[in-house]
Amino acid sequence: MTQGATRRFTVGMPCRLPGALITLACCGVLGVAAPRGARAQTAADGQTLFAGMCKACHTIGGGALVGPDLAGVTKLRAKDWLARWIAAPSKMLAAHDPTATELFNQYNKVTMPDFGLTAAQVASVIAYLESGATTAAAGSAAPAPLPAGEAARGRSYFVGGTGFTNGGPHCISCHSVAGLSSLGGGNLGPDLTNSGYVKSEPAFAAFIGAPSTTTMAAIWAKTPLTTQEQADLYAFLSKAAVQQREPDALLQIALLCFAGAALMVVVAQLYWRKRSKGVRKPMIARTYSMKRG
Repeated sequence: MTQGATRRFTVGMPCRLPGALITLACCGVLGVAAPRGARAQTAADGQTLFAGMCKACHTIGGGALVGPDLAGVTKLRAKDWLARWIAAPSKMLAAHDPTATELFNQYNKVTMPDFGLTAAQVASVIAYLESGATTAAAGSAAPAPLPAGEAARGRSYFVGGTGFTNGGPHCISCHSVAGLSSLGGGNLGPDLTNSGYVKSEPAFAAFIGAPSTTTMAAIWAKTPLTTQEQADLYAFLSKAAVQQREPDALLQIALLCFAGAALMVVVAQLYWRKRSKGVRKPMIARTYSMKRG
């Protein structure tokens, strides 16, 4: 085979490197996807990824937390299954994969996020899980139950009406959720209306207490939320009233669109009326004068 032929064959092959079961229960729903530029390919790289994206919900040999204990997962699940699961967990659930569905139901129906890891990153996590390493020595433990929260106060924290004790930014700066004004909130982070975290208090407490995504960790490392603030936010986000977009919010959006269109029509009329006076009328007058002459 010629060098050119070899190159064409290599480029044309589908990349199906094995993937990893980073979590079932949720790690990272509130944050952004992992950076695509990373080229992790070793167990050491996988350890870094695990620490940054999985440890809030999983241990390796330390028992189940929000999600299952991942000790021995590479023997329990086929690598091909792990690859498809971490590559697109939402697709596997949508396709009613029996194993994915069973785990989803077992762990409080918390949706596993699509992290957007590269095939090399996924392979490195598998390598780490296969290495025999454990995380039990790190003192992992399920998060303590949150105290009773107040939804109204949580909403105030979310939209910025009340400041956080340690000075952290308000959630609406990056996130949106149903039940807010028609214009919603920011879009740097995901819409939290149907986030898996708002369906499970342990999942929410595990993540918000120690955010594992790059953006969230950078923001909250120096300005952590108090336990009561976490409870209030969870009370607001988990309310049934914010699980779907309210009809009156949709009506407000429709009215805003109508008002915007009407304003554009008025502005256009004013603009063309001035144009008529400044350009079109003199042209008409000159044409009329030429015909008379």
